[in-house]
Amino acid sequence: MEVIVLAGGFGTRLQGVIGEQPKCMAPVNGAPFLSYLFEYLDRQKATRVIMSLGYKKNVVIDWMEEQDLYFELDYVIESEPLGTGGGIQAAIEDAATDDVIVLNGDTMFNINLREMMKYHIEKKAQTTIALKEMHNFDRYGIVHADPSGVITEFAEKKPTEKGMINAGIYIINKEAFLKKGLPEKFSFEKEYLEKYTAERKFYAYSSDSYFIDIGIPTDYAKAQEDFKTLFV
Repeated sequence: MEVIVLAGGFGTRLQGVIGEQPKCMAPVNGAPFLSYLFEYLDRQKATRVIMSLGYKKNVVIDWMEEQDLYFELDYVIESEPLGTGGGIQAAIEDAATDDVIVLNGDTMFNINLREMMKYHIEKKAQTTIALKEMHNFDRYGIVHADPSGVITEFAEKKPTEKGMINAGIYIINKEAFLKKGLPEKFSFEKEYLEKYTAERKFYAYSSDSYFIDIGIPTDYAKAQEDFKTLFV
């Protein structure tokens, strides 16, 4: 099971708290957030992880080289920002398997990846997106799916009482994705997901598992408490 971790962003909203370092290296109870993500991937029995790196890449690489991991670890470097889509595209070209899991390096969604992969393959999906039900939020857009699980719409961000959000875990069929002939730099959300929704090849995988995105200071602070019990 191959996994791409997107960890090339600047983390602008969090710099006032963690300084000028990649978000994936933000300390949570004395350890980088990435260490918890790796522990999760180890529990999920990932066989290979491809890191998509850019900003302050050497900070991440130096830390990774000191780790004793149970999965193969490689990385792809963005010499310039490629957007979420470009980062995925560069990394997925290095993948050996037909269907590849993609995670954000600043988000923890504690789902069963093997169950999600089974669902993805059964649906013959081009891309499967993990969804999480959230309440009283305005940070995320809503994802709509029909009763069969086909994603039908990505709604814009707005104050919302309840809805299903894109929780930042994808399973992507490598061949179908690369066949789109997408540019080197692009937004995965806007120029892939939203653009090709009408083809009805994107599926939703919903879970009520623990979720947190440390991209803003309040949720970063919440992770400090939550991880004391989530990772013991």
